[in-house]
Amino acid sequence: MADSPEKNLSDAQNELYEWIKDYLRDFQHSPSIRQMMKAMGLKSPAPIQSRLKHLQHKGYISWQEGKARTLQIVDQILTGVPIMGSVAAGGLIETFSDVNENLDISDVLKKKNVFALTVNGDSMIDAYIAHGDMVLMEPIKDSYSLRNGMIVSAMVPGLGTTLKYFTKKGQRIFLEAANAAYEPIELGLDEVVFQGKLLAVWRKV
Repeated sequence: MADSPEKNLSDAQNELYEWIKDYLRDFQHSPSIRQMMKAMGLKSPAPIQSRLKHLQHKGYISWQEGKARTLQIVDQILTGVPIMGSVAAGGLIETFSDVNENLDISDVLKKKNVFALTVNGDSMIDAYIAHGDMVLMEPIKDSYSLRNGMIVSAMVPGLGTTLKYFTKKGQRIFLEAANAAYEPIELGLDEVVFQGKLLAVWRKV
């Protein structure tokens, strides 16, 4: 686990790290290099790439070099998030009902009632969410707060729970995969129950 930022990150590295954490929390997906350049007031990608390499080396992020959208925060995973079962990233599977075990997570996330699901399938692979990954989900209290493009766990009564992109068009809901092999799931507003929105992805390596 990484030490606190003030101990082993430079001011520039810590600035980028804190910005990435805020971005992931607000938008549920990784920022682009260009977005990071703009936020840091830089005109070249080289300093961003250098800072990302240092953050990865020091254990703060998981990142595939040259692919900004693979960014994942590592050191938020600490203590007490309930793992509620599996979520289908493919078809649909039976919904969760009981806590199976606990995934370590930070007290901050715990206070948000965050829960974790194990991904089952490859329908979100183009969003860098793979089979076997753990997704950390923030409970959805009001479905009207959902924005198109968010990744959500949704229960289709009688069928099961799935992890997909959320899109609303008029009175219809579309649950869309990040894999061209899967067709969107189209539902009426009263045919789906939204359980959580993606907060982070945890992958053991």
